[in-house]
Amino acid sequence: MNAIFLLQATAQTPLQQEAPIQEALRESVSTAAGGSLLADTFLQAGPVVKLVLLLLVMLSVACWGIILYKYLVLRRAHENGQEFSDLFSKASSLMEVYHASKNIPSSPLLDVFEAGYRELSRLLASTAGSASPQTGGDPSVASLKMGGVDNVGRAMQKAKSRVTTHLEKYLTFLATTGSTAPFIGLFGTVWGIMNAFRSIGATGSANLATVAPGIAEALIATAVGLFAAIPAVVAYNFFIHRVRVVTKDMENFSTDLINSIERHLRKTS
Repeated sequence: MNAIFLLQATAQTPLQQEAPIQEALRESVSTAAGGSLLADTFLQAGPVVKLVLLLLVMLSVACWGIILYKYLVLRRAHENGQEFSDLFSKASSLMEVYHASKNIPSSPLLDVFEAGYRELSRLLASTAGSASPQTGGDPSVASLKMGGVDNVGRAMQKAKSRVTTHLEKYLTFLATTGSTAPFIGLFGTVWGIMNAFRSIGATGSANLATVAPGIAEALIATAVGLFAAIPAVVAYNFFIHRVRVVTKDMENFSTDLINSIERHLRKTS
């Protein structure tokens, strides 16, 4: 009888030993799945660290919104620019390009072309009356030989500057966030470590329970600062490169348009 009792006790011992382990595993999985560790650390943090974390989170959210917006804007500019380039290369005259461009979406190249074409039309209309690109007559080019081509070039340069400024809008915010977010997070890190040392001084003990809250605040502030800064820096560099590509395309297009006008002047001289 005693032997049977011992066998039953021995058989139940592993189950009794596994029960606390399974309970601990369930609690750890629940904590990881719910993200309560970060939430608890934030709620237990001091007011200064909370303010730092909230500021970094707002900067991160704003950066991601700008990243999405600028990606869509630059992709649309590239696609619409390709469509206008195809139209310009196939057209036989500037007047044809001008009228056909009314049916395609706006793009940086189209804005530059319209600025140059309008200036060219004003110059021709002022010297030849009805002989302008809009009326389809043969334009008088006398005034263009007296510096009119330079006026067209300046008009396109002004349009190019306006388009570039629009494309670079909000990129300064990404650069500012990328350069300042790590230092804001570092400030939260230093403050969290100060809290850890303050707890040691108040309790007179340097055990893990004393320093853990302050160290947790410091590490989370560092992580959130990097989380806000790294995407901002990467996106800023990427978008600046794309803006430079679009700007170069506008410069090349302006040069091609001026060359076309000058060739026309030489033929009519």
